[in-house]
Amino acid sequence: MNSNSKLWGGRFSASTDSIMEAFSSSVDFDRRLFSVDIDGSIAHARMLTATHILTEEECTAIIVGLTAIREEIISGDFIWSAAHEDVHMNIEAALTERVGEAGKKLHTARSRNDQVATDIRLYLRETLDGIEDRLNHLLGAIIDLAEREADTLMPGFTHMQVAQPVTFGHHLLAWFEMLIRDRERFLDCRRRLNISPLGSAALAGTSFPIDRKMTATELGFDGITENSLDAVSDRDFAIEFGSAGALLMIHLSRISEELVLWSTDRFGFIDLSDAFCTGSSIMPQKKNPDVVELIRGKSGRVVGNLNTLLVLMKGQPLAYNRDNQEDKEPLFDTADTLNASLDVMGAMVPEISVNREQMREAASQGFATATDLADYLVRKGVPFRDAHEMVGQAVRFCIDEGLDLAELSLSHFHAFSSVIEEDVYGVLTLEGSVAAKDHVGGTAPKQVRSAIERARTRLQ
Repeated sequence: MNSNSKLWGGRFSASTDSIMEAFSSSVDFDRRLFSVDIDGSIAHARMLTATHILTEEECTAIIVGLTAIREEIISGDFIWSAAHEDVHMNIEAALTERVGEAGKKLHTARSRNDQVATDIRLYLRETLDGIEDRLNHLLGAIIDLAEREADTLMPGFTHMQVAQPVTFGHHLLAWFEMLIRDRERFLDCRRRLNISPLGSAALAGTSFPIDRKMTATELGFDGITENSLDAVSDRDFAIEFGSAGALLMIHLSRISEELVLWSTDRFGFIDLSDAFCTGSSIMPQKKNPDVVELIRGKSGRVVGNLNTLLVLMKGQPLAYNRDNQEDKEPLFDTADTLNASLDVMGAMVPEISVNREQMREAASQGFATATDLADYLVRKGVPFRDAHEMVGQAVRFCIDEGLDLAELSLSHFHAFSSVIEEDVYGVLTLEGSVAAKDHVGGTAPKQVRSAIERARTRLQ
């Protein structure tokens, strides 16, 4: 191919090496930006017309041409060329072929540097709106399940050991808190990225009398960037998206791990719908929680994508460098992974079946009410450290005798503390234990229901 057929080929006397051409082409992955790229070009053309850089006729030809190209891409009839390097050049070349001289004028007062920075912001804005919708759906499903299980007793764990009884509704609302923070981070990320870099051109701005606020308004941005050097080289917004995405996937992975454990025969707390499980090719009895295992596994790729973006940017001087072509694949992969994981989790959670009897039985093991006994002694005037020691001795005795704390007689209790009376048995029941945590943030069913109402309000 003659170098002059390149849209930037005027300065070059030799053709681009085919190896170099294949290595540097990004069109295979950045073509997904086509729609926002066309949106940006239409806004740019209208602004160039309003500032008398293009004529009305040229603007009309450009918009008609770009609209037709968009339809052609959507229909699958558009022919992408690696020789044109990227989505921007492919569309510009097709436009020029379609409308002639007017197409050559579209790139006046802009560069691919501010063009791609604009495209990525528009793409991520759409992506963030979709993620918010998916998160809202999942959060609503968690709230609904928590309301259904507000009284269901289960063991709370620390170090994967039975710690204290809680309600399943309370545990589910912990998931809600994790994910509502994710939603807040994504909303904050959207606010910060919704600033237009268009008009910054290559790095220094442009000598043409452009109206940057017009294009920003046309594209739905909240404002314009203040510095052209920063505008074309900044990828903080992409890293913020990657960071928020990595945290979300970590949370989904933790949730998935609990679902995997709880669905095993060893726990038997829940049953996942057959629609979200698979079987074994050799063991006919198996029902494997593959979907949540995949979510747990996919968290690693999103964390890796964040690391890629951080390392990509760490050594770049101002302004734009070609390194930034490498930002798109990790960004796109993160977006795709988040969307798919949220879709499947949002569909799966409402279908979870809960084995309340098994949860209650597990909560009654492991001396889950030991802390309640210590609190009881404190209310009787025993210093907490002394109460802790006494209860520890009582637990040791129970282990040796094969008893639970609630099965000890009053005379047994008096061997550890004379202040224990008949009312001790009320605090040693699972219901008594959870009901006693009757404060904001506590696991008492009454508080869980109040928290559910607050959660619904926060979700609106």
